[in-house]
Amino acid sequence: MPPAFVHRITRYDPADRDEHGHYTGTEDTVSDHGPVEAAYLEAVAAFAEGSGIDRLEIRDPAVTGFVHFGGEPSDTGHGLGGLFPPDLTGYHDGAEVSLPVALELVRAMLRDQGAWCRLEVGDLFTVHVGWDQYVYVGSDRPCADAVARTRELGLFPEPLTASPYAAEADEAEVTEPADEDFWRGVHTMLASRHALLLEESRVRNAARWHRITPESLDTVRAGLGPRALLTVWPDLNPDVGAVLAALPQDESVEFVWETPDGTISHAIVDDTDYQELGALVADARAACALPLTLAEHHPLLRAALPDSDGVLRARW
Repeated sequence: MPPAFVHRITRYDPADRDEHGHYTGTEDTVSDHGPVEAAYLEAVAAFAEGSGIDRLEIRDPAVTGFVHFGGEPSDTGHGLGGLFPPDLTGYHDGAEVSLPVALELVRAMLRDQGAWCRLEVGDLFTVHVGWDQYVYVGSDRPCADAVARTRELGLFPEPLTASPYAAEADEAEVTEPADEDFWRGVHTMLASRHALLLEESRVRNAARWHRITPESLDTVRAGLGPRALLTVWPDLNPDVGAVLAALPQDESVEFVWETPDGTISHAIVDDTDYQELGALVADARAACALPLTLAEHHPLLRAALPDSDGVLRARW
């Protein structure tokens, strides 16, 4: 159940909305990187304090994909620089962070720098950042002092029945756990295929790729990130030229290749990139092109890592 008390916090005066609720005033829809942004963070902190919250859980983390829709230019570090290392270790579903780190995540989302996540404490407290400087804070308490403080800060807290960004109970598309049955299936496939391609998604729009064999599987498995989504594909094709020649026109694909040192790289490409791609992968050992459309997306296996108690809590 979502928290009982939800407020939409914005810089937009409700008096400046039309009959449809659309804002008609002159306030900007991007962060000022200054006093207004600071007011948002102080308001969220006030609600957290009023709710007795000093740590929050990252849920459904994401970074910028190959298309960026934010109101500001994307940041190469997704706005997470200084909070997490470049490989995003620690930024995963279920990671617990202090309130100061959570507020910095809110700042990154207000700036549309690429990172996005839900910040939650079970059904007690939630923080969701939407488009155009809309922030939704939910609490199991009325937080009257935080509401008053938000108004003092020049922002407008408006009560709602629920956050439009609240996770739905049936939201998860992947409900299969990567349990021992899953790994037995991988072993069975490896017995006949000798090698497979494993896509590990710890964060939406950010994946690591592994070429697995019967000999390397246990090592790869031991290094997988918490609650990662695992997608198993057929092995890369050693005839890289044939893969390049078969690339579709007027359609984007994910091109995956193995470099001479054994690293697996990937890129989203379309026909405008093919010439440059050919030069980039000239010395590749093997490659494949995977479709991006769901209708053509047919992996061999797909499952998400459960927690140590065997319960699948990730919402992929």
